[in-house]
Amino acid sequence: MLHDVSVNPERYCKKYRSSFASGFGIAVSNETVNITARFPYISECGTYDPQSCIFSQVCNICAVLILWIVVIRFQQVRDNGQNSKVNIASIVLGFISSLGISILGSFRQSVLFGIHVFGAFLAFFVGLAYFWLQVWLTYKVPPSKDRRWVGPIRAALCSICTILVITMAIGLLFDTGYHSVASISEWALVMCFFVLFGLFASEFRHIDCHQLTVQNQGLSKTQDPPTVVLYSSTAN
Repeated sequence: MLHDVSVNPERYCKKYRSSFASGFGIAVSNETVNITARFPYISECGTYDPQSCIFSQVCNICAVLILWIVVIRFQQVRDNGQNSKVNIASIVLGFISSLGISILGSFRQSVLFGIHVFGAFLAFFVGLAYFWLQVWLTYKVPPSKDRRWVGPIRAALCSICTILVITMAIGLLFDTGYHSVASISEWALVMCFFVLFGLFASEFRHIDCHQLTVQNQGLSKTQDPPTVVLYSSTAN
């Protein structure tokens, strides 16, 4: 039996974007956060049960999916003749960023604040560096002619994310009195990250994953055991 599964990051990004929104809705409904006093950070919405369970699970699943996207993008760029140091650096930064997402989801800020902030640093700052490298790689390995808009949009989103990261960092490190601005910047940054990962669908739309499964029809001494073959193909 042969299965074709298209690689579409946009589909997963939409799903987990709504999961974060659900966690926010639960936190507001059970009054663990007070949005009238100030707008909460994402981590504050995921501090208390039951939304903490959703937050942790979503972060860990997102970390795995992001790792998968990072590896596919690395292989795609390499197969297009760009096995450069920038491409190698991008996969390293992608691995570190996905690890940071898992850390901040596993260690709540109310329990281990230092580790949680360290995970957030890896996720946001290293993740932003990863996307800036992808801007460079976009112009080295451009998408098809009908997707030339990907490069400018990716560069524009990275510029917006840079501003949001600076705004969020200032609000966290300094007592500016604008906590809501910093927390809103964090939410906007995460949503922009989802859009940036979703943009890979434009480059991945010619990639198909194929899985060939040979059903077990019974074994005997004269029969060879069934085999499972996994392979992938890329269409230009």
